[in-house]
Amino acid sequence: MILQVPRTFSAFGLAALLLGFGLCARAQDKPDRPPWAQPSGSKPGSTAPNAGQPSGPPGAIVPAPTEPASPNVQGSQTPKGTIKVNVSLVNVLVSVLDEQKRPAPNLPKEAFQVFEEGAPQKIEFFEAETKWPLDIALMIDASLSTHLDMQYERAAASHFIQQVLRPGDRMAVFSFDESVTQRSTFTDKVQALQDAVAKIPDGAGTSIYDAILLGSQALGRRGDERRRVIVLVTDGGETTSRADFESARRAALREEVLLYTILIRPLQGENSRNTGGEHALQTTTETTGGAMYFPAKAEELPIIFDQIDAELRTQYRLAYYPNPRGPANTYRSIEVQVLPGYTARHRTSYLVQ
Repeated sequence: MILQVPRTFSAFGLAALLLGFGLCARAQDKPDRPPWAQPSGSKPGSTAPNAGQPSGPPGAIVPAPTEPASPNVQGSQTPKGTIKVNVSLVNVLVSVLDEQKRPAPNLPKEAFQVFEEGAPQKIEFFEAETKWPLDIALMIDASLSTHLDMQYERAAASHFIQQVLRPGDRMAVFSFDESVTQRSTFTDKVQALQDAVAKIPDGAGTSIYDAILLGSQALGRRGDERRRVIVLVTDGGETTSRADFESARRAALREEVLLYTILIRPLQGENSRNTGGEHALQTTTETTGGAMYFPAKAEELPIIFDQIDAELRTQYRLAYYPNPRGPANTYRSIEVQVLPGYTARHRTSYLVQ
C-alpha cells in the first residue's frame, strides 16, 4: 500500500524546511555584532576587521592604513622548515616603587620572590631594567563629555609622544567614542603621531570596554618580546561598548597588556563621578599591573605622562617556568614580593596556553 502525501502538505513542509535553514544561517552570521565579534566560520565574502573602510559599526575598530612592519618587530608566522615549541616560560614585568611612590631601579634579583597560585617559583631570568622595546596604544576619549579638556589632552599627549619613544619603540594613536578609530599605524615617527592626536574629532558616546579589548588585540598582533602598553585617557563614563567588562579584562590579560588609565572628570565633586565605570577601570588596570591616575585638573596631565614614562623606563623583567604547570586555558594567579619598604606592581594572573 502506497501512501499519497497531499501536495499542499508537501509544499508547506518544504517552505518550513527552507525557512529553518534561513534562520539557522542568520543565527550563524550574527549580523548585529561587529566584525571582531563574528563567529570564526562567518559566511564567505565577509570583510575582515582590518580590511574594511572607515565606516564600521559602533564597537568595531576603524583601521589606519597599514604600513610594512619594522624589521625589529617579530612576526607571528613561523618560517618553513622550523619547529615551533610551546615553551611554558612566564614573563612578568614588575614596577617597583619606594615609600615616596617613586620608581625604584637597580634592585638585585635577590630582592624578589615570585609565587604562582601560592607556590614559590624559581626566577630563571632577571633584568633590572628590561631591554624589551615598547609597543604603545595611546587611546584618547573623544566623547562630548571630554570636549572641554581636549586641548589639554592633545598638548599633554604630544609631549608624551616626543618623550617616551626610544629606538625600537612604536606607538599608534587611537580615539574612541561610540566606535574605536585607529588614527595612525604603529610607528616611531613623532610628527605623524602628534598630527594624528591633533586631528581627533569630537564624538558622542564612550566605548571604553571596546577600546581596551580592541587595543589589546592590536597589540597582541605586534609580536613577542615586546612590552605591550595601553595608555587610556578618559572620563570613565562607559555608555556604548558592544564588549563587556569581563571580555575587555580577559583580552588585556590574554595579550599581556599593561594598562595605564588617566581618569579625567569633566566636573569636580561626587555627583559628577561615574563610580561604576571607575571601579571597572580600576579593577582592569590593577589586574594588568598598570596604574590609575586621578588628576584634579587637566593641566596636571603632563606630570602624569612623565610619571608613566619614568615607570616604563625602570621596569624589571622576571621570568620563570611554572611548577606545577597549570591546565591549558586556565588563569593562574601571580604574586611578586619585594623587600620591605618597596611595593611591587605587576599583572596578577596569566592564561595558560
